[in-house]
Amino acid sequence: MKKQSIFSTPAQSFKMLKSGAGRIFTIILIGVMIFLSSCQKEEDNNIKLAGDLSLSASSGDIILSQKNGKNSALTLTWTTGTNNGTGASITYVLQIDKAGNNFANPQVFDMGKAVYAKVFSVAELNHSLLSNFGVDGGAISSLEARLIATIHTLPVTQQTSQVISINVTSYKPVSTTLYIFGDAFTNGWDASKAIALTPDVDDSTIFVYRGALGTGSYKFITTSGQFLPSYNRGADNNHIVYRTSDSEPDNKFTVTEAGVYKITVSLLDLTITTVKLELPAYDNIYMVGDATPNGWDIGTATELIQDPDNPYIFTYMGVMKAGDFKFPVNQNTDWGQDMYMKLSDSTMYLHHGGDSDDNKWTITKKGHYFIKLNLMDNTISMVRTKLYMVGSATPIGWSIDKAIELTEDGTDGCIFTYSGPMVAGEFKFPVNRNTDWGQDMYERLDDTHMYRHIGGAADDNKWSITTAGNYVITANIETMNINIAGKK
Repeated sequence: MKKQSIFSTPAQSFKMLKSGAGRIFTIILIGVMIFLSSCQKEEDNNIKLAGDLSLSASSGDIILSQKNGKNSALTLTWTTGTNNGTGASITYVLQIDKAGNNFANPQVFDMGKAVYAKVFSVAELNHSLLSNFGVDGGAISSLEARLIATIHTLPVTQQTSQVISINVTSYKPVSTTLYIFGDAFTNGWDASKAIALTPDVDDSTIFVYRGALGTGSYKFITTSGQFLPSYNRGADNNHIVYRTSDSEPDNKFTVTEAGVYKITVSLLDLTITTVKLELPAYDNIYMVGDATPNGWDIGTATELIQDPDNPYIFTYMGVMKAGDFKFPVNQNTDWGQDMYMKLSDSTMYLHHGGDSDDNKWTITKKGHYFIKLNLMDNTISMVRTKLYMVGSATPIGWSIDKAIELTEDGTDGCIFTYSGPMVAGEFKFPVNRNTDWGQDMYERLDDTHMYRHIGGAADDNKWSITTAGNYVITANIETMNINIAGKK
């Protein structure tokens, strides 16, 4: 047996390399041909899989209900169709018409490219039936649908799907708006000033009113300013009836106890629920009068602050001038709104808008006042701010229960003065002698200005006296100016 040497001549080596490379090239070439053949077969299969244009519906029998207006009622889906391997784009047009009309006057939806479904909400489909096809609410309608695909070749070609049939039961929609008015309200039977109810988030056929009602009566209208159609009291206080003519009974709902109510009305079920809430009659109280910051301009009447923990409590803190004032419940410039008026210095009553009574409180001296209204028991309190001084620079030190009361000016209750000895140290101005230190105070902004520190806040800014002696200190809690005269 002849042995082959592991060493070869250059010519032998080239011959072997050439032979090996040829085999490798042949293998690669065969692989590429197989891959291309496979791709061609896959492309052919894709074209075959695309198939004819086809349209289908999520349901063939549909019953619509306005309660479900936002929900999906019908979904039409379709296949892509085919461009016959041309690579041309395809656009789609959906047509819907009444059965038997042969698509003579269809509703047309241009769906564009690469869209393969159209979803109709309950409200949309019902509107289409009533508006586009003249269907009466409550009727069963037979519809037909088809899809036209346009292949954008040169020339353009089209494919049309098979026609599918759908039966739909429509509904007659109730109003999408509802208003309440009557002599239980400030504006009385003025339909143009009826108050809009709020539609329920999940069911647009349900409306809610939450607010004040006085003693009197009320009903509902669907359009502001129009007395008909209306919804009136039905067989009892839990039902409403739809009224379209003046010849029909005009029964109204009655309020025997003023207060805040939540009224829920279902126009589909023709039901109404009324619940008296343990809340104040109003969420906004204003102050108007020549004693107030904005005078008798009711359009800019000063708003009181509602207590977040007790909605019956409303407060105002600020400067009041000598003069009269009362409390309207809004800023309507026609002066016809309800108002809280004076029964006594410490009590009030609700004046009904339009009545002739006009009882006001009187401020006899300008000052900084804290006014509190309690709508639960119709009480009112008014306290004019006093000013005290406390601190290591004062004769009483930090004994706040003995804080020095400053002298109020004879005509301007916002100006206070201290005249007397001071020693080196610090001072500030509490508004009372509460020993828990939780009260408001007037503190140092700079040598000649101050600000009102809110009780409980962390800030603690004081004035300093560096030299003992007699001083005259004047503080104005309206302008926030302070003047310290004497040795410093």
